[in-house]
Amino acid sequence: MRVTTASTRKRAGRPNEDFAGAVPAAVVVIDGAGIPGGDSTCRHGLAWYADRLGGCLLGLLALLPDRGLSALLAEAITQVTDNHRDTCEVADPISPSAAVAVLRLSGGRAEYLVLGDIVVVLDRADAAPLVVHDPREVVVSGSYEPALKEAGAGSDEYRRVLGELRARRNRQGGFWVAKDDPGAAGEAITGSCPVAALTGAALLSNGAARLVDRFGLADWPAVMAVLAARGPAEIIGRVRQAEARHSVAPDDATIAYCAELSGS
Repeated sequence: MRVTTASTRKRAGRPNEDFAGAVPAAVVVIDGAGIPGGDSTCRHGLAWYADRLGGCLLGLLALLPDRGLSALLAEAITQVTDNHRDTCEVADPISPSAAVAVLRLSGGRAEYLVLGDIVVVLDRADAAPLVVHDPREVVVSGSYEPALKEAGAGSDEYRRVLGELRARRNRQGGFWVAKDDPGAAGEAITGSCPVAALTGAALLSNGAARLVDRFGLADWPAVMAVLAARGPAEIIGRVRQAEARHSVAPDDATIAYCAELSGS
């Protein structure tokens, strides 16, 4: 498997809170999920959490190729939480968390895992791309938008509603991210398909997926065609152009593009 990555921070002077990395048969993208005030709960910060979780997960993927992806993610969450349990408020609702995407080639199959607001796209030779995403955070957050808008930013009611939304994280009926509870890994979306059916694959943080799901400037077949021809930096460049054109605050944007899957 040949993996090409690109990642840009949301703006100069800030750490990139995404992570991308690969081992010979697997690739991981982590999208750090920060909440205002979260720095007060963890002295290390969100970028540290994303990097540690990604690095730990890659190590486990290399060392334990026969274990399921959810089990490996649960172990990675446990290990990283233990790394700062004694120094940080890991159970606080606003402590660092992250969305996770994994692709692994094993036994002639491409296995995938998605947890949180992140995307895996599997490009198929004889069908439309298989787009794997976890809609729960978007759906739950969207249900609170009218109340937040009516309350007005900064008001007591706004803070109360926002607190209710945050309390839905890692709860049944809410949405799930990697944080301090390894049980969240069991809620990830997982599956597999034959490697022979694929021509490529991509893992995208939500900042990179904006080209499709926010700006509507391309569909997934078009994105995969650009990735195959020009690489992930081209897609991220188009995202930055769209953000500037629409006056949208940029987000960290990361893509790992995988080719030559059948030769792995």
